[in-house]
Amino acid sequence: MTTTVFAAWALLAAGPDGDWRNFRGPDFNSTVSSAKLPRKWSPDSNIAWKAPLPGRGVSGPIIVGNRVFVTASSGDFRDDKLMTLCIDAATGKQLWERSIRATGRVACHPKMCMATPTPASDGEVVVAFYSCNDAAGYTLDGDLLWTRGLNFDYPNASNSVGMSSSPVVVDGVAILMVENQADSFTIGLDAKTGETKWKLSRPAESNWNSPIAYKDKSGKTLVLLASPGKLTAIEPATGKTSWDLAKNCHPIASPSSSEDMLLVAVWREGLVGISKDVKSVAPEVKWTSMPSSPNTPSPVVMGDKVITVAGQGILTATNIADGKVVWKERLKKGPFAGTPVVAGGLLYLFNEDGQGYVIKPNDKGAETIATNDLKETLLCTPAVAGNALYIRSDKHLWKIAEKN
Repeated sequence: MTTTVFAAWALLAAGPDGDWRNFRGPDFNSTVSSAKLPRKWSPDSNIAWKAPLPGRGVSGPIIVGNRVFVTASSGDFRDDKLMTLCIDAATGKQLWERSIRATGRVACHPKMCMATPTPASDGEVVVAFYSCNDAAGYTLDGDLLWTRGLNFDYPNASNSVGMSSSPVVVDGVAILMVENQADSFTIGLDAKTGETKWKLSRPAESNWNSPIAYKDKSGKTLVLLASPGKLTAIEPATGKTSWDLAKNCHPIASPSSSEDMLLVAVWREGLVGISKDVKSVAPEVKWTSMPSSPNTPSPVVMGDKVITVAGQGILTATNIADGKVVWKERLKKGPFAGTPVVAGGLLYLFNEDGQGYVIKPNDKGAETIATNDLKETLLCTPAVAGNALYIRSDKHLWKIAEKN
């Protein structure tokens, strides 16, 4: 990719007014190339604000304009209070909080909670989805538009550790992956009413990764569903399948998208580079790289390379063009649950204990230029908007930005 083309693509990836409207950002690859974030922060430096949260959450924050939205869950006896919060991005002041009660199964893995999926927005509606298969739509001002207890319609759609796929909102349709070993499906809901527009049966296997939206080489917007046994691109308005590819996709690490490639984790193949230019019934697999296979964090795009995180903290850089591994580096302390973000040529990565690594990759490896400790459990994927980093721990939402 030439410098000029990459710069233009990176500008497009920044999204409308710098918004971060869904899990892993506007291009679903955790990259905002133009953002300038602090390298170091502490209680006395570069923390713009720290807002308390009323419950647990693994979900990441999203940013629409000057507002930050995040979900949380709590309850006296069950994790059944499902909250959506709106926080002023400039001040950290809470603007509103709304809640619904869980109607579905609230049992889940100890690391998770009902507020595991990251919410999504189209700039008008905020769609909150929870591990118990409950969903709600709100206006940006907090007016409740609709709720859906998918458990009522599909009581067999659950798994033993809780759902975690984050929704996307494309062309007025909220797309939710509800994939499991029983009644497995992906569903499209009208973002403004919650009514079902379409429902697509999926492989009956547990799946916790999230859909992504991308434009193919013709400019058509599609949504990619990566499932154990099948990789599918669908039209968001109708759920109609554009193409299928038989792949046993990783059930946790979500796909990523570069200018020319879809980057998908596949069992026993590693990371797979798939062309966006579909000239027949299925796209061309350009390369596979077993050494580049990720673990829980999803792949991130950094210029002409894709970065993956495996094990307790092994970073691997792979050429997007040919799948060749450029370097590997081991970080000092893991494990890592959240996906890194890329900003200003740097990689920001947090381990589960709240330690943030700021890493500067080069052609030969990756240099850790700073570590910053928030001293709280941190499992989410951060968000970037403007020149600020938004991080959610178990207890707080943080905004990290250079102080003027």
